[in-house]
Amino acid sequence: MTVLDDLPVVVIGAGPVGLAAAAHLHERGLPCTVLEAGESVGAAVRRWGHVRAFSPWRYDIDDAARRLLADSGWAAPDPDALPTGDELVDAYLRPLAELPQIAPQVRLRARVTAIGRLGLDRLRTAGREHAPFLVRLADGEELLARAVIDASGTWGTPNVLGASGLPARGEAAAGAYLERALPDVLGADRERFAGRHTLVVGAGHSAANTLLSLAELAADAPGTQVTWAIRAASPTRAYGGGDADALPARGALGSRLRAHVEAGRIRLLTGFSVHALDPAGDRVTVTVRHPDGGQETVTVDRIVAATGFRPDHGIAAELRLDLDPVLGATRALAPLIDPNAHSCGTVPPHGVDELSHPEPGYYAVGMKSYGRAPTFLMATGYEQVRSVVAALAGDWAAARDVRLELPETGVCSSDPADSVDGENCCGPAPQPAARGLATGLSGGLLTALPLATVDSGAGGCCAG
Repeated sequence: MTVLDDLPVVVIGAGPVGLAAAAHLHERGLPCTVLEAGESVGAAVRRWGHVRAFSPWRYDIDDAARRLLADSGWAAPDPDALPTGDELVDAYLRPLAELPQIAPQVRLRARVTAIGRLGLDRLRTAGREHAPFLVRLADGEELLARAVIDASGTWGTPNVLGASGLPARGEAAAGAYLERALPDVLGADRERFAGRHTLVVGAGHSAANTLLSLAELAADAPGTQVTWAIRAASPTRAYGGGDADALPARGALGSRLRAHVEAGRIRLLTGFSVHALDPAGDRVTVTVRHPDGGQETVTVDRIVAATGFRPDHGIAAELRLDLDPVLGATRALAPLIDPNAHSCGTVPPHGVDELSHPEPGYYAVGMKSYGRAPTFLMATGYEQVRSVVAALAGDWAAARDVRLELPETGVCSSDPADSVDGENCCGPAPQPAARGLATGLSGGLLTALPLATVDSGAGGCCAG
């Protein structure tokens, strides 16, 4: 036994992956403290609570959490049903956090501002692996930990609108016209969009959700206009795998979007790189630069920035992290998830070895572990924390026996010009050493409209 063995594992974030980590730590008999910056567990999930997931409950509940809940008499949801974000919190995360085995470990309104090693800055090496982690909170309180599992996610750090990764000119001054991803267009935020012209920027599922809701609003509220802007020359990637997707709701998302575009209900702008935003009274003018150097403008009432998210590693600035310079994921994980290179959305199962840093005992898991890659699903995070916690318990055989089975997407990330034809559009998928299937994309979100309204149809080969 060492001093570290008497300290808890600190888990940052009480979302699906953070609470799954707490469940696994409990099963392994390892003390933990879960620090959640929000007012409640699942606070970030609540931000898209009106949106329905396209991955059914069978993929959304961690195994250790399920065992704890089952022992308490919890009634499991229908495994084939698609939960909304609010349902995910109310039917799963909140009951899990209220269990007597978990509740005492969870602290709300506890925002982490920095993580270091007690008495050592990043330069010092001698004795580093034996020094406790020092976790500092926004109110100045400091906690000591034997290890840190950072499941804080990326919701708080959205990407900018500017196409170069830098804010567009005037982006900060145009904040009054901008909306974050996944506004509640048909509910709480309806008045901001009804009868107005909205520009949605982005090619992922968050953009698709918003576009479909805006199209429904336009059918009911006269004067509502919808424009969709993407940087690519073609929307094929954004339309997804259609009938080839093993999750029908996910495939139908792109098919419905395509139908609205082809019918003219959504105006599509391609090759759209935001250069500048200029407020003009109640409206804002967006200046676009094209690859050939030309420029054009479009004037709208609202802009929804559905441009994805990026990790913020600032709280770990005094730790020794080995981050990929492109994605911001660990260097070992990055080649497996890089959307510039990997084929057909396939991500091999991975665990503690791919998530480890030169700083022993620190692990970023969940959405944050993927950096800027848009291919994360909750089930991936559950397997990550199972592996990490097994390693912390000294069970390296279990830690390295990583397994993950997720539904095929029917999409490809390597060539947007391809189309689905019943074959694997990328050719044979690489075979990982461990067991697993292709991941889903962009967090697994579907519009909250009834599934009975979903149109059928084939989609493109690639999805963003």
